Parts: sequence; structure tokens; C-alpha cells
Amino acid sequence: MRITKKQLAGLDQYKYSGIDKSVVSKHVLGPFWTWLVTLFPLSLAPNTITFLGLCFVFANVFTLLWFDPTYEGKVLPSWVYLSWAIGLFAYQSMDAIDGKQARRTGMASALGEMFDHGCDAINTTLEVVLCAHALGLNRSWWTVASQAATLCNFYASTWEEYHTGTLFLSAFSGPVEGILLICVIYLITAFHPSGPGFWSTPILTPLFKAFPSSLDLIVRLDKVLGLTDYWRLERIPVNVAFMMFGALGTVGNIVTSYSNVIVARRKAGKPILSPLLGYLPFFTHVLILVVWLHAELRGGVSLVHDGRLLPFIGYWGMAFSYQVSQLILAHVTKSPFPFWNGMMVYSLFGAVDANTLWWFGREPLVQNSPVAANVFIGMSFFVALFNYIRFAREVIWQITEHTGIACFTVRHKDSTGKWVENDLGPKKDQ
Repeated sequence: MRITKKQLAGLDQYKYSGIDKSVVSKHVLGPFWTWLVTLFPLSLAPNTITFLGLCFVFANVFTLLWFDPTYEGKVLPSWVYLSWAIGLFAYQSMDAIDGKQARRTGMASALGEMFDHGCDAINTTLEVVLCAHALGLNRSWWTVASQAATLCNFYASTWEEYHTGTLFLSAFSGPVEGILLICVIYLITAFHPSGPGFWSTPILTPLFKAFPSSLDLIVRLDKVLGLTDYWRLERIPVNVAFMMFGALGTVGNIVTSYSNVIVARRKAGKPILSPLLGYLPFFTHVLILVVWLHAELRGGVSLVHDGRLLPFIGYWGMAFSYQVSQLILAHVTKSPFPFWNGMMVYSLFGAVDANTLWWFGREPLVQNSPVAANVFIGMSFFVALFNYIRFAREVIWQITEHTGIACFTVRHKDSTGKWVENDLGPKKDQ
């Protein structure tokens, strides 16, 4: 991908803007992060710190693949879940201090925000995979729903930043409280005697044990609401209740993001409805992927309840990372909104092929046997991975050449265009 001269001119005008309303971030984690960054040498580039943090998450995924490579829901050793909590907290900490390190080393740039958001996009899918396993969801439509909702949260925040020019972190935000909540889930799974089984117990069980008469009240409430079978209130497990809570959070995030966009657009004298079109690329791609997964309900290739779900989620995550990175690039270069990309076309082919038997009465062209489906889904993941790495490499190279600020080393271009080490004299920590 070539960045145009017009985009590079927009890049020169970029200036980071952020509003953080999180009480936890300001009064608890903020002072910790300010101290933590002083432990890192000035010779370490901020993007390197971000990537090192992501490596902790990669290590967490490696332990999952080691003990449960087909994602069938095997109970892992307690120390594995504990390590996931430690790894995610380490990622959060390093993700939070990279900006501080950038100011310490004089390397703050648009590339830093792009790299930070790109790593966050990758981590989002990886945490869905890990958290769904810790919650005992594994191969299920709940994991698919969790992926869609979590990525929607991330996309909404990026969409909001594109239209407002500001990154908003609410009083309860994903990068702070959301991550801490997931860490708590990992810790409970690690130390509870039932492990992941704890999350499958009805959420109202403690209430019934403390107040046995309350069960009759809940049963009557079921009848009033017309709830039956799985959805009876006394049967809803903890993990499903958590998914419902997440769904409400997603809706709330979309509403809050749009309200911030409305304020910014009215202030700028711009229309307030047209930005909503920016949700079309995300929801269109999600719909395509869900149709692909839906094929198993119509006699097509099985994905959701098969070991193929894990590489499929990986494909989805890498395709999303590419999509959202294009949006971030458009934001920092002041470019038009990106409404489509090649990975959407690839997904459309996979969805149509998987549903060929149902739609056209013919065997799929590619996914026509279990072995062929395994190969195609696995290949799809590597196609999306290669595409994202290619995109990231080209963008990083072009931006570093233009700005004269290195990505993974503390260097800059001097007046002659030669790369030289930064002056690492005394800096004021921030």
C-alpha cells in the first residue's frame, strides 16, 4: 500500500488528543504507570515496549494451544489461568506507558498511535479466545457473539476518534476497567475449586441458598415474562449473564460514542447522520462471517462446534485488525473513511462457498470435505496474517521515512537524512 503525498501532508498535521475519565486510571493505575516507566531505559523505543507487552499475550495463547490445541474446553492447570491474568496485566501496563516513554525519548508520533492501536486490535481477539475458554464457552455461538461484540466495542471507539479527533476513555472503559475485569475472571478460574465449571453454575444459586423462598418468586416471574427452558431466570449460568452484561456494554458504548460524535460534528457545523455510514463496513463484514459460520446449520461445513473455530476466530481477528488499522491510518492522515477492503471479498467467497449446498444444491468448490475445510480455514488465517503484516510493514516503513522517527529504535534522521541516535540526556518523566 502506498501512502499518497496528500496523506503524508495530513500526517504532518496530526496531533494526539485524548480524554480519560477513568477514576481507576487516574488515582490507582496512573501513579503506578508513572513509576513503572522509570524502570525502562531511555534507549528502549516506546513501540518496542508495546510489542513486548503483546508478547506476554502471545505466551498466554501458547499455553492454551499447548494444553488444548483444538479448543474443545479441556480444564487447564490452575497456574495457566493465573499466568493469563499476569500476562494481560503486563500487557495493559506496557500499553499504558508507551506514550510516557515516547515523551521521555522525544519519539511521540502518529506512528506510535497506529502501532499501539494495531497491537490493541490483535490483543482484542486473543483475549476473546482466552476469556471464552476461561468462562467455559469454547466452541459455541456465545464465543462467536463475544467476538462480534468485543470487536464492535473497539471499532466504535476508533470510529469515534476518526470523527472527533479525540480518543475518549469513559469512566468504565475497555483498556482499563475492561481489562481488569478479565484479569479477575482469570483469577477466579485459577483459584475456584471448580475452575471453568464455576461459570456454568446458575448465577442465582447463592440467592436461593441464602433465601430458599426466593426460588418460588423467580419461578412466578418466569411465567409472567413467558420465559421457558434455557432462558428461565433460575437456570441462567454465570457466563451467559456475563455475556448479557457485555451486550449491554456494547450498546452503551455505541450510544456514548455517537453522542460524542454529534457534539463534535455540531461544533464543526457538519451533518450528524452521515458518520453512521461508517458502521457499514464493520457490520457488513460481521454479517458475511456469521453467514459463513451459519452454514453448519444447513448441512454445510461445520465451524462453530468444531476445532476449526479457533483458526476461524484467528482469521476474523486478523481481518478485523487490517480493517481497523486502515481506519486508524485514515484518521492520522486525515483521509476519507475506508468503506471496504480486500479481506471482505475473501470472506464473501468463503461464506458463499460454505453455503453452496444450501443455496445452489451443489457441493462447495473448496470446503467440500472435512480435510479440505481444515486446509482452507487454516490457509485463510495465514492469508489474513500475511496481509496484515504486509500492510503494517509498508505503512511503518513509509511513515518512518517521512517523519524521520524510527519505529523500534530510539533514532531519528538528521538534517542530511542520515539515521542517528537520539540525544538521551536528562528527560522529565511524565
